[in-house]
Amino acid sequence: MDRKGNGRFRAVVIGVSTGGVEALKILLGGLQASYPLPILIVAHIASEASNGLALLLDDFCSVRVKEADELEEIVPGTAYIAPPNYHMQLERDGKITLSVDPPVNFARPSADVLFETAADAMGAGLIAVVLTGAGSDGSIGLKAVAAKGGTTVVQCPMNAVADSMPKSAAAVIKPDYVMPLERIPELLIQLAWE
Repeated sequence: MDRKGNGRFRAVVIGVSTGGVEALKILLGGLQASYPLPILIVAHIASEASNGLALLLDDFCSVRVKEADELEEIVPGTAYIAPPNYHMQLERDGKITLSVDPPVNFARPSADVLFETAADAMGAGLIAVVLTGAGSDGSIGLKAVAAKGGTTVVQCPMNAVADSMPKSAAAVIKPDYVMPLERIPELLIQLAWE
């Protein structure tokens, strides 16, 4: 995997649901095209949306945003969105795999699936972020990231459109950071160059 950063982190994973489009506009919109880490995103969106979210965000953001492809190797400065109705997993070799395994936490794609596989692949080199959303997807995965030494970030529930996902995540572990959405891009930039 190509790497431009000089820090200890190797990738960022994000889980988001209700309120996700605006949240991702703020988060990804706060990063420059030269952001030194790849970003993998699970967003709970309607299956008929197809590639629409990636195209919308790519037009809006400096970082490249695209729908993930099977066996695609992740590269810095690119955000990969799980295709609707596919789990996205990160392999140890830095490649994405997609599956139609059964839903996890009533979701496919599931943030838990992405977070757990990315934690296995990246260990302490992973930053995991749980944003606004209904339900509890991402909580178990965030715990797996913490157990492997990764850094955990949760959007402040009071700042979220839907507070269930961030509240659930913060109840399962004590996140390294709990902060308003608007401050998360700055944190991700700071951590990327640690």
